[in-house]
Amino acid sequence: MGRFGWLLSGSVVTLTVLGVGGLAYVRSTGLDSRAQPSGFEAGVTRTARSLAIPDAVKRTPNPVAPSAAVLEEAMAHYADHCASCHANDGSGKTEMGQGLFPKAPDMRLPATQTMTDGELFYVIEHGIRFTGMPSWSTGTATGEQSTWHLVHFIRHLPQLSRFELDKMQQLNPRSPEEVRQEIEEERFLNQ
Repeated sequence: MGRFGWLLSGSVVTLTVLGVGGLAYVRSTGLDSRAQPSGFEAGVTRTARSLAIPDAVKRTPNPVAPSAAVLEEAMAHYADHCASCHANDGSGKTEMGQGLFPKAPDMRLPATQTMTDGELFYVIEHGIRFTGMPSWSTGTATGEQSTWHLVHFIRHLPQLSRFELDKMQQLNPRSPEEVRQEIEEERFLNQ
């Protein structure tokens, strides 16, 4: 058998093994999003995410200086856009966050807190394929600045106070039912 024959045979065997392995994975997991990813899956995805982020971006420091005003703006943005999956406290313990595969991470823990500012920025701007994390990029300088503000807020999550959590709850989007109930209460009180 010539070199081409061995190459072709090796390719067929490799594809067959990958196909059988993929089928076994699908059959064993049922692709059920309620399950927790295995340690192997989590390691592979963290590695893939790390490899996907350009080194120059990883090393990019946050160009926005931290301040009370930056945290305030970022807290409002987070409460409105991020908390439905990640929870106000960053735990990921929401109905939506727990229904994702992989589940929304607890962003207070080292797996998130040890990421560089550039990595956090990249994940927010670009999202993570094959997960529930969408891309939030607007393609504008203002949008990027808001993302850098969010990076500061993510760093602040482990130190959130009860006062901040209460304030965020007021900033969370309300369901149509909650809005209707509030309107009915106002009508009743104004009669």
